Amino acid sequence: MSYATRKDDHVRLAVAQHRESLAGQRPSPFEDVAFVHHAVRGTAERAVSLATEVGGATWPVPLYINAMTGGSARTGEVNRGLAIAARETGLAIASGSMSAYLADSSVAGTYRVLREQNPDGYVIANVNANATPEMAARAVELLRADALQVHVNAIQEIVMPEGDRDFSAWPRNIARLAESLGVPVIVKEVGFGISADTVTQLADLGVRIVDVSGNGGTNFALIENARRRRADFGLLADWGLSTPACLVDGAEVAALRGVTVLASGGVRTPLDVVRALALGARAVGVSGHFLSILEAAGVDALIEAIDAWIAQIRQLMVVLGAETVHALANADVLLTGGLAELCRLRGIDPAAYARRSRSTRE
Repeated sequence: MSYATRKDDHVRLAVAQHRESLAGQRPSPFEDVAFVHHAVRGTAERAVSLATEVGGATWPVPLYINAMTGGSARTGEVNRGLAIAARETGLAIASGSMSAYLADSSVAGTYRVLREQNPDGYVIANVNANATPEMAARAVELLRADALQVHVNAIQEIVMPEGDRDFSAWPRNIARLAESLGVPVIVKEVGFGISADTVTQLADLGVRIVDVSGNGGTNFALIENARRRRADFGLLADWGLSTPACLVDGAEVAALRGVTVLASGGVRTPLDVVRALALGARAVGVSGHFLSILEAAGVDALIEAIDAWIAQIRQLMVVLGAETVHALANADVLLTGGLAELCRLRGIDPAAYARRSRSTRE
């Protein structure tokens, strides 16, 4: 099967999954996270700054369009629309996996459009963990990228009919990329999460930014299983850690090791964005929700939706009394249900999150 056919299948199946999420057929991974309401702690909207720092660069908002697609005529048009939306709203944007380009340079335009339509924006190239420094440099050069995502996707590859079956070289390759490239390197899961132990391992390899990309969003185990002739590998459908679970699991070690944490996976609302920021993310990525809007209603509707998200993120910070993204780390948060149980099993005190603001007010 060609790269182009596979990429088109991914878009079609991802949009179908997101429609199921909107219809309530898939639970939100953020349903176990709630803010303690303090009725008179609000601030003024004019005092709130949404700026955040990632890899030495300042992003105007803590929101980005995360890795999706590229490699076929159809996905090139998707990337065009996403790039226009990023340009008009100020969001950073990541390409989908550039493996198709590295295998066949004739599809370069389906990725390069991200920079052509967004000449002054923050653009992130994307390669897999088998990429050599030379391959990664080609991807960065094509997009004049400000950073490189290295995606790790062992579960997807195992279910993918034509996928890889050897991941033993990944640590060595990631270390080479982190050392050799002249742009920040972000290691990103594709929807199964990054644990605290993995944050430690990546820090030892020289990685300073991770995107935890937990489960609850686009599920590549299901997507690849649907592409199997017998659809016989559905047993991995629930594999992995949710995005909130990754954030609480890895918060302490990330702070100790100086690793910047980005969050994506299952982000469906502006409230989810603020929840993720309060759990330690520096910025939050969205894929499926934005893709679904673009596919259903076009780029103008996507721009309008992103602008509405930005306004609501700011307004939620007003209510919480958080004048900066960093200040959200002091918001009192209730961790309940399965997330609280994960905390117990991993030796994390969920009650500490519920009274964080007291230490800043004493």
